[in-house]
Amino acid sequence: MPEEVLFKSESDQSREEIASYLHRVAEKLEDGGDITLNSGADSVTMEPPARPTFEVKAEREGPTDGPGELSLEFELEWDENDSKEESGSDQLEIE
Repeated sequence: MPEEVLFKSESDQSREEIASYLHRVAEKLEDGGDITLNSGADSVTMEPPARPTFEVKAEREGPTDGPGELSLEFELEWDENDSKEESGSDQLEIE
């Protein structure tokens, strides 16, 4: 299935600035509100359902015998036209 990027923003931020963004997303999720992303002239509003799929991924990209690039990704995912609620199999813990 082809992927269409609706919005993208990438910039170096302090840990505190990133935490602030994540707090705002968490508040919107708790309140059941839409999430609007803005950057310059680009904007998109997303309406996460009550139970989206939550994916957390830690990755290392690069050569196996040398330093690479590490990433920590958080993703909410749901079908546009499907309102069924699914539950995940394993409980995530973040320490």
